[in-house]
Amino acid sequence: MYEYTTFSLLWGSFLQKFIKKSASLCFFAVTTYIILRYPRPSLSYALLGLNTWFQNMIPTLFPFMVLSGMMLRLGVSDQFAGLFRPLLYPFFRLKRSCLYCIVIGFLCGFPMGARITADLYRMGRITGEEASFLLAFCNNIGPVFFMGYVLPFLPAQIPVFFYLLGMYGVPMLYGWFLRRFRYAHSICDTETPQTAFRFQTALCRKAESPCAQKPPAFADALDESVSSGLQSITKLGGYMIFFNLLNVLPQLAFTFLPSGASVLRVPVCLLMEITSGIRIAGEAHPLMILVFLQFGGISCIAQTLGMIAGTDLSIGTYTLHKLMQSAFAFAYYGALFHIFF
Repeated sequence: MYEYTTFSLLWGSFLQKFIKKSASLCFFAVTTYIILRYPRPSLSYALLGLNTWFQNMIPTLFPFMVLSGMMLRLGVSDQFAGLFRPLLYPFFRLKRSCLYCIVIGFLCGFPMGARITADLYRMGRITGEEASFLLAFCNNIGPVFFMGYVLPFLPAQIPVFFYLLGMYGVPMLYGWFLRRFRYAHSICDTETPQTAFRFQTALCRKAESPCAQKPPAFADALDESVSSGLQSITKLGGYMIFFNLLNVLPQLAFTFLPSGASVLRVPVCLLMEITSGIRIAGEAHPLMILVFLQFGGISCIAQTLGMIAGTDLSIGTYTLHKLMQSAFAFAYYGALFHIFF
């Protein structure tokens, strides 16, 4: 019996690895063939991702990456979060480092919420439970991107306030619900001695590392923040270009499928990469755009995975939370469109 169980486990493991490798090989082979066989549409989609990243994401995200990095390195992030403490603390009962994640995640937008959460977790400023909680609802589309890029595709008959209420009220209420029921007793609302000790230890190790004479603190923080921001924004651009390129797969697939299947092209493109998907959806599918914005698309999931790399934060749990928020957004916007139309 024992030998049979061992054989079954080994065979199951081998079969799982074989299927995974075969699926990966098939995907790479098909994608490479499509790019070589249809270079013009492939180039067009890749160029769309590049232009969207260059014209929309860099201006809206890179300044916030630099500013948030400087606040962390200069040690003023908690003081900045303190400005919002009277508004946020009564709802979430969190220490200032956690409130800083909420502020940056909602004001600066995706993927800053994931990046700041992971950075503070690596620095020992927040615990694993706090990081998991914050990641669940703080990684959203930024208001600058929403107002400048998304809003023109939405019906003007609905006041902007109601769009913003759904886009940011839904994740905020979702976070409150998690804090009230799921993380009611596992997260402290003040700085614990253990967390402060870990943070001080990390600072001491950094200070004791051998190095040459450094520039003043402000210049040093600015230089490190620019370098870190460039690395993150470049990685973001790579994801956008690659996942935009993958949109050529459903486009060609739908040309060989029955005409009725073409209605799936818009949700597939939105699911693949949200920015180009919005442009493809246009003004004809506003409800679909708003619902997929809460989720972010596969590209956003991959970018979030890159931001939390090196930590034990779960991308699967994050994806589940985003799906839940998308369902709530569908209910809210569905009722909103029913009222106005």
